Amino acid sequence: MATFQNPFKDIIESEFTSEEFARDQDAKDSLSELRKEFIIPTKADLRHKRYGPAPPTTGYDENTSKVPDDSEESIYLCGNSLGLQPRRTKEYIIKYLDTWASKGVFGHFKELEDGHAPWMHIDDAIKTQTAKIVGALPSEVVVMETLTANLHLLMASFYRPTKDRYKIIIEGKAFPSDHYAALSQLAHHNLPPSALITINPPSPDSPYLSTEHILSIISQHAATTALVLLPGIQFYSGQFFDINLITHHCHLHDITVGWDLAHAVGNVPLKLHDWNVDFAAWCNYKYLNGGPGVIGGLFVHESHGKVQKSTPQNETNTQSNGVQGNTNNETQLTYRPRLSGWWGSDKNSRFRMENNFVPIEGASGFQVSNPSALDMTSVTASLDVFSLTTMDALRTRSLRLTAYLERRLLLWEGGKPPYQIITPSNPNERGAQLSIRLDPGLLDPVLEFIEARGVVVDERKPNVLRVAPAPLYNSYWDIHRFIVIFQDACRQSVASAREDGVKSFVDGA
Repeated sequence: MATFQNPFKDIIESEFTSEEFARDQDAKDSLSELRKEFIIPTKADLRHKRYGPAPPTTGYDENTSKVPDDSEESIYLCGNSLGLQPRRTKEYIIKYLDTWASKGVFGHFKELEDGHAPWMHIDDAIKTQTAKIVGALPSEVVVMETLTANLHLLMASFYRPTKDRYKIIIEGKAFPSDHYAALSQLAHHNLPPSALITINPPSPDSPYLSTEHILSIISQHAATTALVLLPGIQFYSGQFFDINLITHHCHLHDITVGWDLAHAVGNVPLKLHDWNVDFAAWCNYKYLNGGPGVIGGLFVHESHGKVQKSTPQNETNTQSNGVQGNTNNETQLTYRPRLSGWWGSDKNSRFRMENNFVPIEGASGFQVSNPSALDMTSVTASLDVFSLTTMDALRTRSLRLTAYLERRLLLWEGGKPPYQIITPSNPNERGAQLSIRLDPGLLDPVLEFIEARGVVVDERKPNVLRVAPAPLYNSYWDIHRFIVIFQDACRQSVASAREDGVKSFVDGA
């Protein structure tokens, strides 16, 4: 990847920090029009406890004699936790509901004018769009289940421990669900927790994991390792790992490698096929804006998704060396073992009820159950927004937005700021997110202050805020407003802490 230089580093500070500069950058950015594809909650929407949008307010605030800013769009920088709703989502879901209401079970099979794909084929209908986002062949991806469930299904197929090679290597600060999944896979194979190897940061003061450190831990345990499972982007620090190099290193040691791409998909360009990734899984509700808890997705490299047919030599099912066989009177099928279900069976045989599993070639053969058409409809709405641009174009915009955010954070009047950016400063080692570690005791008052003013970011106890300008809908103006409010919150919280400290000293004297 070409080195990205911060385009804002040499701009005069007074110009760079102005409101006019932010608005000018938005005006020059053609992709800023994509913001119109999303519903941005107003500050009133976030503050009100009633269901749905808040009622409009007019007139003056009696206390301040100012027009309230309730109707102003909130500053939503939390797409790394839950993406905003595309405007077309409601339209698509209404079509789904109308189809269900008017066609019933025939919605599974009937092609409808001005409608969406029949539900039986809805998983195939979004393969091409999904494949473009993750850099895969359409046959290598499928939208199904949810993230941890997909990791379990994939590990059931790809984690094949032997007497000599049985360890699983994960990142020490990985999302807890990945820890639970890996440990339960070990327990499922009657292996002790000590078979889980964690890659931890060398320094207790920084979450950073250099590629060299990661590779060294893998090399150290290579002879006894069966599987490496890592995040594409670390959820806490926002570090973007070198998926290509790490995958290549694992394969040199004959180790299967899988990736949790929850924070990478829709955030950074991926080339899962070209990088020869064995498997990957992700959710569709962060940067992909599919809705809370919506159906996830997975990738299986084409080399692992093949279904080979041959004439049986005998009537005994074969199952050896990680290959599963299925014999009938006509042909013998050989394919990677997996936990199977009817939706992963060939569509021509799916409804015959013959109890003869014929897996679909590729990732679709790993499906288990009929996917939720409601979920698939919601994901389709977001993917249609992604189809208006490319991941490379979004990445270019994202690099600039995050570079702008970074320099604005680093500009602090009056010495050292009461916070530190713990995300790598190298743009090639991060996505949209910057993680900000506040000085001890500041998180709660800062968060209370900014939320009261319509800022939405993600917190991680005890002292980290994760701020993510999503390139599909965030703007320089969002970031400018965030910086003004956030730094004001920091100053007031620091001053308040000092006053409390002085008061405590006086009271104790």
